Amino acid sequence: MPHSPDLSTTHWRSSSYSNSNGGECVEISDDFPGLIPVRDSKNPTGPTLIIQAAAWDAFISSIK
Repeated sequence: MPHSPDLSTTHWRSSSYSNSNGGECVEISDDFPGLIPVRDSKNPTGPTLIIQAAAWDAFISSIK
């Protein structure tokens, strides 16, 4: 089973739809080639999903 990347020094960026009202937002990181870590912006110490970049691209394309 593949291991999870070390996220301790990850640079996160918020969704362009995020606002200061604490809405339903996600953060992602571009720090890991081939992988996209995704987390809840309201719970930054909570669980993180690690998604293959190709699957993330397909997901983003389908919701645009």
